[in-house]
Amino acid sequence: MSKRTEQVGDEIQRILGEVIQSELKDPRVGFATVTGVTVTPDLLRANVRISVLGDDEERKATMRALEHAKGYLRRRVGEELTLRQVPELRLHHDTSLDNAMHISDLLRGIEEERKINPPKLDEE
Repeated sequence: MSKRTEQVGDEIQRILGEVIQSELKDPRVGFATVTGVTVTPDLLRANVRISVLGDDEERKATMRALEHAKGYLRRRVGEELTLRQVPELRLHHDTSLDNAMHISDLLRGIEEERKINPPKLDEE
């Protein structure tokens, strides 16, 4: 990824984060965080990764609401950036936070199990 596409991606991430948190009034939008933006080399498409807290139904509702607001989000990006053409936004649910929390829960469970049943060392 070139420095230019990285800078554009970082700026789109900042703009979308602010717009989602402060400007979107859709009640379906829960707690969503823009975790990353990857822009294609031609700057025509931006893959936006979004992490959503909540249960499965809340996540789906939030992603549907953001998909519905995609035109508004793209327009706001265009107002803030000086690009010849505003990139098409492709929204993707980022599950890396969910996976990290699941792994953390598993490790916590193992730790608690070891406290209850400490491993026995073989004595020779």
